Amino acid sequence: MKPLLRRLLPAPYVSAALFAGWLMLNQSASAGNLVLAALLALVIPLATDNLRDEKPRPRKLGTLLRLLGVVLKDIVLSNIEVAKRILGPESAIQPAFLWVPLTLRDPHAQVLLAGMITMTPGTLSAAFSDDRRFLLVHAFNVSDEPALIADIQARYEAPLIEVFDA
Repeated sequence: MKPLLRRLLPAPYVSAALFAGWLMLNQSASAGNLVLAALLALVIPLATDNLRDEKPRPRKLGTLLRLLGVVLKDIVLSNIEVAKRILGPESAIQPAFLWVPLTLRDPHAQVLLAGMITMTPGTLSAAFSDDRRFLLVHAFNVSDEPALIADIQARYEAPLIEVFDA
């Protein structure tokens, strides 16, 4: 039998994200919003816990936090780069689709990778291959396809492997 805390919080990271997300979306930490955020953070994971066969098993929280910093930095720098390219000559833009080979096997980590790529301006995750060994990415500007693939693998996939597949 599971301990009481684990039964009440089957997905503590999801609960924390729901709590913080609700407060950010409402831009208010009023008493009513705090109560509603706590209620949602408890009820939604409890209601959906049995819908997943596999539960995420993240390890190495420090690596995950460093990855979050890398992604946030990349989002800011990519916004600047995309703005420069949009305001510049159209010939300076070289869009392309590319297949990124994946070493990552944890499905939760694969979804996180796709989400990080999509959140970064100038890139968009389009699809996984049927065997989930490749991720199709559309990039706004590709001057060196192998370098972009290596960058995605080194900056995003490698830390996710360390956190989820280790």
